Amino acid sequence: MREIETLIRCGDCLEVLKEYPDNFFDLIVTSPPYADSREKTYGGIRPDEYVSWFLPRSEQFLKVLKPSGTFILNIKEKAVNGERHTYVLELILELRKQGWLWTEEFIWHKKNCHPGKWPNRFRDAWERCLQFNKTKDFKMYQENVMIPMGDWAKTRLKSLGKNDVIRFNSQAQSGFGKNISNWVGRTMAYPTNVLHLATETGNKNHSATFPPALPEWFIKLFTDEGDWVLDPFLGSGTTSEAAKKLRRHSLGIEILPEYVEMAIEKIKEPELPLFKEHA
Repeated sequence: MREIETLIRCGDCLEVLKEYPDNFFDLIVTSPPYADSREKTYGGIRPDEYVSWFLPRSEQFLKVLKPSGTFILNIKEKAVNGERHTYVLELILELRKQGWLWTEEFIWHKKNCHPGKWPNRFRDAWERCLQFNKTKDFKMYQENVMIPMGDWAKTRLKSLGKNDVIRFNSQAQSGFGKNISNWVGRTMAYPTNVLHLATETGNKNHSATFPPALPEWFIKLFTDEGDWVLDPFLGSGTTSEAAKKLRRHSLGIEILPEYVEMAIEKIKEPELPLFKEHA
């Protein structure tokens, strides 16, 4: 069985990625520090400065990603002076100018989000996972993320009416229609672009972690076994952990040495050697 490489580098991805060849990685999946977040650890990039901070780094992402690869960016807005700041929307527009195709937007629904409110809003229970590509011809394996049809199918498909065996148009006259009989005998269905994942993680020492199921889902969807996965803002190592589990090579870059050590401890296994490199 081929040995899987799990590389961890300590440094700024802006500089580290200059050492890597063009068109090297198959998938980039990452969650960078959000605007004004984690000031005590990452310094906190101001919303008005976020786009100018991010673009030089995404230029390196564009260089090292294969034409058939995908870039998934987990990010969210924040409220400033009582309204939503537009830095995420501005970033999307600037990434398109940089040469990226904004192909899709997935929503991560935090299904166990704690309740809460502010004077003029409620607590966010979702985050964006933006999909960018270099070309329209990118790898995608939709069958790898199919989900069970669900209990509704057992009763709904048991007895079909005359409108269920033809392409029956919507009664709302929307122009859309469906043939219910096409689902008979199926046990699996394609998911939507809303991912219902709990926020629980096994790590209590990092200020911002996402659940392993999030990078796992995108790794299954966009890569083959033995492909290379990059997380340029590795944090506690969740993406590297997921890539190793799914037998993908990976490079994780993290600027804080204490998180580098945390990531190494998280994914260390005797039978799959871990290679640590310092910039």
